[in-house]
Amino acid sequence: MTFTEIDFASWPRAQMFTYFSDMAPTGYSLTVDVDVTGLRPALKERGFRFFPAYLWLVTKCLNEQPAFKVALRDNVLGYYDTLTPLYASFHEDDHTISLMWTAFDEDFRVFHGRYLENQRRFGSHRGVLCQPETPPPENAYTVSALPWVSFRHFAVHSYSRPYFFPSVEAGRIRAEAGRELLPLSLTCHHATTDGWHVHRFLTRLEEEIRSLTAGLE
Repeated sequence: MTFTEIDFASWPRAQMFTYFSDMAPTGYSLTVDVDVTGLRPALKERGFRFFPAYLWLVTKCLNEQPAFKVALRDNVLGYYDTLTPLYASFHEDDHTISLMWTAFDEDFRVFHGRYLENQRRFGSHRGVLCQPETPPPENAYTVSALPWVSFRHFAVHSYSRPYFFPSVEAGRIRAEAGRELLPLSLTCHHATTDGWHVHRFLTRLEEEIRSLTAGLE
């Protein structure tokens, strides 16, 4: 995990960052339908789970843009080379959740294996953190799913401290006109991202979904 300091004096976004973080702290969110037709059967046929595939796809596409990886570390503004997905692990018996994280890898199969190993080792742990012996890494961002509800919109805004990572939430997949659509909500801090960054993320996500599906067939 590498952290690169931002040269604020030469950073093209410096004024916008100051405006949207200090003068008018602003966050925004939007929800879109992502076409995942074909992905679930392709994963199932090869013995892979959908949820870790979702985590991998979202993290991979966020990692392509430094704007999504900006953070304040020891009062120094910079960005990490990669993000780590921090997600909720659901306990079926008492309907509670605990937070878990899995280090990202560019290789989907490696990441999927890490996810399964974390579930095996820590999935039954209760409390806020599934992995209580270590805190979540500094580059952890929130990504989760609400698989019981196919929502039209979902938003989370919490800026009690300087926090610029995005938050991502998926809903229950619904069938429509022969397609499978995944509701996907993205919440961002306007200090570090604009609509163009979101557009680029969603475009790449569609491309990576098609690529992974084709690679599994």
